[in-house]
Amino acid sequence: MKIGSLEFAPQSLFLAPMEDVTDSSFRFICKNNGADMLYTEFIASEAIVRNIKKSMKKLEISDSERPIGIQLYGHDINAMRESARIAETVKPDLIDINFGCPVKKIAGRGAGAGMLRDIPKMVEMTSEIVKAVNLPVTVKTRLGWDVDSLVIEEVAERLQDVGIQALTIHGRTRNQLYKGISDWTLIGKVKNNPRIKIPIIGNGDVIDGMGAKEKFDTFGVDAIMIGRGTIGKPWIFKEIKHYLATGDILQSPPLTEIIDTAALQFKKSLELKGFPRGIFEMRRHFSLYFRGLPDFKAFRLKLVTLDNPQEILNTLEEIRIKYCNL
Repeated sequence: MKIGSLEFAPQSLFLAPMEDVTDSSFRFICKNNGADMLYTEFIASEAIVRNIKKSMKKLEISDSERPIGIQLYGHDINAMRESARIAETVKPDLIDINFGCPVKKIAGRGAGAGMLRDIPKMVEMTSEIVKAVNLPVTVKTRLGWDVDSLVIEEVAERLQDVGIQALTIHGRTRNQLYKGISDWTLIGKVKNNPRIKIPIIGNGDVIDGMGAKEKFDTFGVDAIMIGRGTIGKPWIFKEIKHYLATGDILQSPPLTEIIDTAALQFKKSLELKGFPRGIFEMRRHFSLYFRGLPDFKAFRLKLVTLDNPQEILNTLEEIRIKYCNL
């Protein structure tokens, strides 16, 4: 599979861009666990154009993360075009356009999945971004706004026609948000449309190797993008690849290794973001790394409230002492 000049092995696995999740520290961990393609958190185009510090910080990438894409969202064509030009200056491997975020404050303003209610504007915006940069431009979107407007087949053809070089499709409508079960049937129809020549990446509800194999075999997608299934389980990429290669289920890492991974991500977060932001933005991950452990409430409370780095590391060691010798 190729996206522009980027080459990927068959059945590659991509890390989905997620707000407040796919920061540089989490990308580092996912890369080490076998993710083939990384993305930044999605970034507001108008914030980039206005040079807002927090958003500009999200543009920072390193060579060790490659290949990596910067994902942008917005409702204004001029701002999206200009933000793509600015993003290009930090030399990502591609620019990805977010036409899929269902959150009301974004979609309600006509950005993200809100663009699915204005296909001509979506196509015009995409065309302007393709013309503005020299990098491959890709798109992530959904099946449609609701079940009465499943427009993804038309959208795929029109976006291909204006120059995108890959399309990621989440198998839900905007109105579904993340509820119910994702429907890959239309993803498969797009992939098998004889007019479609660009790679099609499927997204939605893949949480293990068996699920990934079923999606590849049934729908023929070129790659799978994994989002929520990675939070607290970044080794999911390794597990899926093992299953695809062998047909065997790779056991999850032992708890002591999970503790080491959480500690490594925490240290990386502090290194890259400093205090206290590196602590605050790690708390969501701490909660999910240890889901399922019995009698964990007191430890969870400490991990999400402590603001002293050494005390947090000490808590991780306390977890090791209590649970790893049972």
